[in-house]
Parts: sequence; C-alpha cells; structure tokens
Amino acid sequence: MTGTKVIMTFPVTPTSHLLADYEARGGYGTLRKVLASMKPEDVTKEVTASGLLGHGGAAFPVGRKWQVVHLNDGQPHYLCANADEGEPGTFKDRWILENAPHLLLESMLIASYALQVRNAFVYIRGEFDLPYRRLAAAVEEAYAAGYFGERILGTEFSCDLVVYRGAGSYVCGEASALITSIEGKKGYPRNRPPRLTVRGLYQRPTVINNVETLANVTGILRDGAEAFRKIGTPKSPGTQLVSISGHVAKPGVYEVEYGYPVEKFLFDDCGGMLGGKPLKCIVPGGISTKVLTREDIAGLTYDHKAFEARGSQLGSGGMIAIAEGTCMVRLLQVMLRFYHHESCGQCTPCREGMGWLHRTIDRMVAGQGRPEDIDTLVRVSEANDGTTICGMGDAAGYATVGIIAKYRDEFEYFVANKRSKCGGRLEVDLASVGQAAYA
Repeated sequence: MTGTKVIMTFPVTPTSHLLADYEARGGYGTLRKVLASMKPEDVTKEVTASGLLGHGGAAFPVGRKWQVVHLNDGQPHYLCANADEGEPGTFKDRWILENAPHLLLESMLIASYALQVRNAFVYIRGEFDLPYRRLAAAVEEAYAAGYFGERILGTEFSCDLVVYRGAGSYVCGEASALITSIEGKKGYPRNRPPRLTVRGLYQRPTVINNVETLANVTGILRDGAEAFRKIGTPKSPGTQLVSISGHVAKPGVYEVEYGYPVEKFLFDDCGGMLGGKPLKCIVPGGISTKVLTREDIAGLTYDHKAFEARGSQLGSGGMIAIAEGTCMVRLLQVMLRFYHHESCGQCTPCREGMGWLHRTIDRMVAGQGRPEDIDTLVRVSEANDGTTICGMGDAAGYATVGIIAKYRDEFEYFVANKRSKCGGRLEVDLASVGQAAYA
C-alpha cells in the first residue's frame, strides 16, 4: 500500500480473511448500527451523499443507481456483486476476496437492507481458486454467526447469499451478460433500455456493483459521508485500489487517494521501472483504456477528470507500466488476440471485426503487412464503435486506435521493414501479467 491516506485498507495477516479476525477489528458492527438505527432509504441517502463512484470501470455514481430501485413496490429486488474481474492487468478485486471477504459480505448486507433485497449473489470468475475458497468459507462463517438467513441479528431483515461461479467468459463481466449467465442461459449481453435496475435478474429490479465498489459501503456507513468526501477530490472522492504490473519494480495492489500524482505513484511508491529503463507508456486501467505516454502523464493526477482530459480513463484500476524497447505492434497483437478469443459472437460488428483486426495484425507481425493495413485497423475499430450491444467492440477499438495514434511510426516501420523498430520481442505477456505480478 502507498503512504497516502486510506479509508478501506486494514492490516493483512495470515488470518485477516477469517471472521474472528474481522470481528476483532469491529467487523459487522456497522451492520448492527444500520439495522438498529437507520431506515433503508437513509442508507441510500448516505451513500449518495458520499459521492461514491463505481470502481469497475464506468465510474457511475453508486447512490444514483440505487435510487432508481423503488422500495415497497411489491417486487423482489436483487443485488449482484460483480467479482468476474476478467480485464487483463486487473487483480484488485481478487485482493479483497482473498484478504477481506467479510468486508464485502458486510457491505453487501448493508446494501441489501437499503435496497430491500432478500436474495443476493456474488458472481465470481471461474478461474479464481483461492479467492473462491476464501469467499465460500467466509459465507459459511457468516451464516453460522447469524449474519445471513432469517431475522438477522434479531431484526425483521432477512437475506440469503449465493456465490455463483462463472465459466471463464470475459463478456460475462458485463452486467447484463452476468445476470443472463446466472439465469442459466448463454452469457450474452442484453439490449437496454430497460435498465437492469428496472428489469434485471429474472426480469426484476437488480443492482450490480463491482466488488471494490461495494467494499466501500461499510466504511461510508461507519464514518459517514462527510468523512468519506474529505479524501480524494470533489469530483472523485475516496480512494481506488490500483493493481499495477508490467515493467515496474514493485508490482502489486496499492490503495491510492484520488488526486494523487501519477508520477509519484509510479516512480516513488512503485520503485520506478525494472532495471532503470525509461518508461515508454502506461495502460491506465485495463487494456480497454487508451495508452498514455511518458509525456502524457507529466503532472497528471490520479482522478477521473484528469485522465479524461488526457484522452483516457481510470477504467478498472489495472495499470500496466511499459518500458522503452517494447514493440507496440506486438503489444497490440496480444491485445487483439485476446479480444478475438473473448468475443461472444452475438453482434456481427464485434464477431467479424475482432477476427478482422486479429488477422490483420497477425499478418503484419508475420512480415506480410501492407501499408493500407494500418488504416484498416483504424477503420474497423471505428466501425465497431457504438454498434454492439455491450462495450467490447468499443473497447477493442479504443485500445487499437489509441496505440496507433501514439505509435504509428512503429507500425509503418514494421510494414516497411518486416520487423520491429524496437529490435526485441514483446517483454510482457498481458495474458499472464496479472498472475505474475500478484504472486
């Protein structure tokens, strides 16, 4: 963790994932306070007042999403924690699941109370082993202690929770595909409207929040919205867990206060680049966000508005540092191979476009590229923008157009000379970078 002020972090020990350890730090005390002294609508008002933004990538105001659900409407309501975390380079939710599963569970109970949810779900990535085992064990502990089930803590509030394992689909990290998967159908995204908060799981009002987003709820209700807003910036209050990997000396998960200098984070907290190499660029928030060069991050602070002003986004908090000497053509090849493999195939622009992009970049790397291929990559990417049900087609296009816009000279050199301008091979495999850095 960085030396910045934090609100969610607590000491990690070999037993920090256990109920006894969590309760010794006051765990589930906030739930008791909420059930004893607050109405459901008061909880939503406090979350809204905190300004909490979603930490899964879209940064949508959490309170505004909750407010759409009408209480006492006679319908069942559902809450789903999105623990799919399939974005390459992102492994912060995994950190919470392994080290603080009860923080997520207490927050989900508070959110369920606020939203009148009787049945809640955690949709967890199928490849997660230790995170799943830690979470499943925590759920058993919580049930045994009376935190789930009927008449929780002697109140009228009842809530059950199901941990649902996905089957390895990247697209199921998208909210509507996630609930389609829970329903037992093929994990295809849905057209909207209607919004999921109106007609979601089983066609009932459903709130879906990312793991880290929900994990903030306990702290907000414990200390109050005003205390939460004192950290971060007015537009981006609080902190964000950043999982950083790639060519960086100290990879891992850091809790960073919004408004923190990016250069200080990279070169002081994370120890700079491996071997003292110069920084070439960063992928700010998972590979779906546009790269920022060394020049782009000069004077940049870690908050949503600042990153948007530089032409990118914070995304899912999965930052990848890339050193000079890395071939951006091969880097894009790795990304497009991933997108092509993970396209669900429901939408024609994405199904055909991902294959087109992948085949074009493969031909280029094989030394058979044509000058017009560079513009073809851009044109297909732009054709996908806004033409698919979910944002996957857009995301692949952002990555492609972003890299070509910054490093077009490398693509032109590769086509003309049938080899990389950088000389060496790609030094970081994005398919495994998260696992390597986390270990």
